[in-house]
Amino acid sequence: MKSPPVPRTLRIVVVNIAPGGADEQTMQAQARRNTALRIGLLESGYDIVASLPADIFLPERIAQIQPDMIIIDSESDARDVLEHIVIATRDEPRPIVLFTDDQTPASMDAAIAAGVSAYIVAGLQAERVKPVLDVALARFKREQKLLDELTDTRRQLAERKLIERAKGVLMARNRMTEDEAYQKLRSMAMNKKLKLAEVAQRILDVEDLL
Repeated sequence: MKSPPVPRTLRIVVVNIAPGGADEQTMQAQARRNTALRIGLLESGYDIVASLPADIFLPERIAQIQPDMIIIDSESDARDVLEHIVIATRDEPRPIVLFTDDQTPASMDAAIAAGVSAYIVAGLQAERVKPVLDVALARFKREQKLLDELTDTRRQLAERKLIERAKGVLMARNRMTEDEAYQKLRSMAMNKKLKLAEVAQRILDVEDLL
């Protein structure tokens, strides 16, 4: 009897945003935040593959590491680093969780627009890390599913338009009925082992050349 597959541990990159010009008290508070986050991740069994500074090299480092999730720890406004995150995840979206003390609506709006899956204000306690990440991951997967469905719907609509146009060409050129044109398209697709939309595109390409 085969053993059940062991679920793969999420590979997480943590981006730390150090407050500029911070005094010793602020730095100590930041250190406590970092410790709470690390403890929460380790206790939850997550794999912290890297802890990165929020600099211009961030997109390149994320592309090299290929993490499953990105966590941003920022006491204040994180809009600048979010621009780097957007660049890094533009072609390969990943769930992004932002822990911050910034409650301003503008910052929240900017974070959501940048693709942040969870915006957590004043909630960086070790025991809260796992449920927050679970919710963020579930939300990210749901959003990606909706985006995939939307993309598929748009593709199907574009293919139907191609097929309708190709049928029109065949009807005009060969004096066929709509059903005869459609059957002709199907026959050509089966003979060439292509999709209907691919055959339709070829017909339209030839028509454009003529």
